[in-house]
Amino acid sequence: MGITRLSGVLFRGRPVPPEHAKPIETSLRHDQGIWLLAAVALTFAAHLPKLPIWVIALCAMLLIWRSWRFLHGKAAPPRWVLPPLVLAVAIGVRFDMGQFLGKTPGLVFLAALLCLKLLEIRNMRDIRVVVFLCFFLQFGLFFNDQSLSAAAMVLIALTVTLGCQVALTDPSSSARERLRMGALLLAQGLPFMVALFLFFPRTASPLWGIPADAVAVSGLSDSMSQGTISELILSDALAFTVEFNGSIPTPADRYWRGPVLSHFDGHTWRMAVHPLKNHPAYTPSGRHFEYKIISEPHQQHWLPALDYPAGPVEGVRFSHDFQALTRQPVSRRARFVFSSFPDTAVGLNENLAALDQARRLPAFGNPQARELAAKLKAETPQQTVGRILEWLFDGQFAYTLQPPKLKENTIDSFLFETRMGFCEHFAEAFVFLARAADVPARVVTGYQGGRINPINGAFSVRQSDAHAWTEVWYAGRGWVRVDPTALVAPTRIDEGLEGALDKGLPFMLRPEYSWLRQLRDRWEAGATRWDRLIVAYDGKRQRDLLKNFGMDHFSPSKAFGAASIAIALLMAALYGWAQFRRNNSGLDPLDQAWVRFSARLAPFGLARMPDEGPLDYARRLASARPFDAAALTSVCTRYARLRYRYHLPLSRAEVDALARTIGTLRFKQETSARPIYSQQ
Repeated sequence: MGITRLSGVLFRGRPVPPEHAKPIETSLRHDQGIWLLAAVALTFAAHLPKLPIWVIALCAMLLIWRSWRFLHGKAAPPRWVLPPLVLAVAIGVRFDMGQFLGKTPGLVFLAALLCLKLLEIRNMRDIRVVVFLCFFLQFGLFFNDQSLSAAAMVLIALTVTLGCQVALTDPSSSARERLRMGALLLAQGLPFMVALFLFFPRTASPLWGIPADAVAVSGLSDSMSQGTISELILSDALAFTVEFNGSIPTPADRYWRGPVLSHFDGHTWRMAVHPLKNHPAYTPSGRHFEYKIISEPHQQHWLPALDYPAGPVEGVRFSHDFQALTRQPVSRRARFVFSSFPDTAVGLNENLAALDQARRLPAFGNPQARELAAKLKAETPQQTVGRILEWLFDGQFAYTLQPPKLKENTIDSFLFETRMGFCEHFAEAFVFLARAADVPARVVTGYQGGRINPINGAFSVRQSDAHAWTEVWYAGRGWVRVDPTALVAPTRIDEGLEGALDKGLPFMLRPEYSWLRQLRDRWEAGATRWDRLIVAYDGKRQRDLLKNFGMDHFSPSKAFGAASIAIALLMAALYGWAQFRRNNSGLDPLDQAWVRFSARLAPFGLARMPDEGPLDYARRLASARPFDAAALTSVCTRYARLRYRYHLPLSRAEVDALARTIGTLRFKQETSARPIYSQQ
């Protein structure tokens, strides 16, 4: 009944009062106001992950305050309150986000304006502005996020907003009817959405030429200092998903290479700058793994990949230290296909500049570590590394996410005082000792491990799998991975973080919440399928689809023509269906009762004429059936009172009472009854 019912309420039902006939506080019912506030709150909630804290706090206070004033019958605040608030929000967005133009600043500003608009609602026009602003912000969420969770949030908010429109148009409807009508209207638009999605021309450039905003996202960065990874590892957010084609690597091979850190200033490790190439600087050999990575947005250029990926890879370049880097920052969920060869020898002919950088240390600092390195230095680099690892193994070090605070000389403080740390502590301490002993070494950050999703078989790697290890260079062998953390916590490599820690685990890794992990697995399996079918639908897949319809030579004009034809056919089908429902069951409950009343009198030749009003009909019935005049006149006047009043909402109880009266009418038998068609 979607379009037919709504159009019936708009154009055939009670006359709509003039917009400015009454202040909104007196004409808007409480339940209508609640629906409006719910639509605003759900629309605003969909944008919460992208909003600054101060905007969330401000809008939450505005929503609570405006809800309290409405529910207590308070008028809207004075108009002069709004301009200073709008100006303050605009200045806040500019200073907080560094710019005012762009997708993210614009959506943040509009989300705040949506809540501010509630302060000046005084007539029906203001309400319509709020409703349509809700629609725009629901659409705008997809500018930054096309995930399944975003689509679910928009679906809920859109259904409630459509229900709000029904509530404003038909106050007599129940909450269930409003939700049903909103869902039905949404379903009626679904075929058009599918047609546009499949056939509207796909372009590689951003929508309307709007560039991507550099929004900070949690994850590994291109630098590392004390606590960087141990703080990140407390997050259970998804970093990337992997779909293997064939064999799955063992835990010892699940090192997902990220930023390689060669520069050390005494406190922070940073990436070196290298020229980028389409092919990596090595010849892949040995075992290999075929897989597809679906990376979550992290606003960095690097991509996690197993050692060592072969090239070329579409959209990916390779650095001198074997990192896979994208041409643009990964600002949205992206898919890449890799082949990795973990047994490949890399860096066999390393240049002297890179080796010199891998030996370099600050001139001062950490004297105890330098002295220890001098004692452990052996005749060959391999022997030196073996002595360093043996010293760490015998040093009674502890693996923990909550290490004590270190002093100024962080390496000395860790090695000789606290002896408690996380992977970054062990990695940087090992590299410092190796470099002090004249062995080329560097820190590699990324992820280690992962977990198979039992629902779809995909491999999920989370921020809690973040890890730091090291590489050393040997003549004739090249760069070789060394993971000093494995000496102290070997179960970290084989069993993940939960196998290495007895306490302090992230929330979702705790055994008592296994049921939550199962729910998360199901949701992520659905999200992966959504990404494969919806988000990854690009121009190439659209061209393949159009070929199935006989369009071998693709062009945007052909795609646009296919979309236009599909929409025209859908509109014709929907119009025909609406007309059919209108002719058969497109009446609201009051008119349905009125039609039944006329049908009951039809056997007596007293059916209502098409152009006959209820009061004229009452006079004709009273003249034709004087013995039933009182009952018949009562039905007609009750219908007229319910149908044509607008100062009070239509009561469902009154409609039901009238329908029961019509159903129980008993006509008296009289011989004088005769059909009368005159309205005199």
